[in-house]
Amino acid sequence: MVENPVSREVTIVVIDDDDIDAMGIERALKTSKILNPIVRARDGIEGLALLRKHGEVRRPYIVLLDINMPRMNGLEMLTALRDDPVLSSAVVFVLTTSKIDEDVVAAYAQHVAGYIVKSEVGDGFMRVIQMLDHYWRIVELPMET
Repeated sequence: MVENPVSREVTIVVIDDDDIDAMGIERALKTSKILNPIVRARDGIEGLALLRKHGEVRRPYIVLLDINMPRMNGLEMLTALRDDPVLSSAVVFVLTTSKIDEDVVAAYAQHVAGYIVKSEVGDGFMRVIQMLDHYWRIVELPMET
């Protein structure tokens, strides 16, 4: 894969309580030679705190959000994110095990950029990472608000 200098500017925020899934994302990025910075939170409470802490995560960023997490799940975090005037424009992809129609509908009602079921990704996270790499090369992402 050809290195894209623009792709280094996009931070990937992984919000997932599953260590194996988080390691899979990191491994797929390295395998694809994508050098984007990665930050991680283990639930919605940690994720919101991370995004709200000034200077911790630079924009532009893309959030990869799991739904099934302890303390504050992904749907609850999405609601809080969209209600926050500073964070409401965050680009969020749901990356979860949930195939429940109500979860899909609820996520899209909170304006997610995409809903990806982990079990349907197939060969690890490679296809997801490649899709995201193409996504942030093409679209304009929100900068500081």
